Amino acid sequence: MFDVALFGSVFVTLFVIMDPPGIIPIFLALSSGRPVKVQRRMALQATAVAFGVIAVFGLLGQQILDYLHVSIPALMVAGGLLLLLVALDLLTGRAEEPTQTKDVNAALVPLGMPLLAGPGAIVSVILAVQRADGPADHAAVWTAIAALHIVLWLVMRYSLLIIRVIKDGGVVLVTRLSGMLLSAIAVQQIANGVTRFIQGGG
Repeated sequence: MFDVALFGSVFVTLFVIMDPPGIIPIFLALSSGRPVKVQRRMALQATAVAFGVIAVFGLLGQQILDYLHVSIPALMVAGGLLLLLVALDLLTGRAEEPTQTKDVNAALVPLGMPLLAGPGAIVSVILAVQRADGPADHAAVWTAIAALHIVLWLVMRYSLLIIRVIKDGGVVLVTRLSGMLLSAIAVQQIANGVTRFIQGGG
């Protein structure tokens, strides 16, 4: 029988970690200046990339990390450094040039990974799949993962309405605030990774 409690637990955990409302200002900053059709495609691409990464790590995550001899803290630090580079682009205005290459890159990195499918979400999914016992539990876990990604797509797609309200000046402000927010997230993630690395003895 489908485990509703397990579904709720996995969904809430991923919702808190991936933070759909928190992605709105960053998505707006990275998608501003693009045609509406391109912005909608970015929302879909980012969601698809995040789901693909999460699915791969859910199925093969522990084996991949073991094979590459990569620890979870190292993954956290690497993701944090990547986010920090993106945050610096937002703060300096270099992320505002709407070229086709940047459209694709922004949807894949940092939106798809590591912002949505970051180390926290990856580890949570790996653990949830490992703890699932039987087909019913696995169905609950994967349904929760799929449902959360649908929420992420809806949030990003309909957040585009905000751009029409705040206009160009508001977008610039949101871009700078997003850079500050993203840099704080990146530094915190790097600090957490270094702390866990030291506590684990390397």
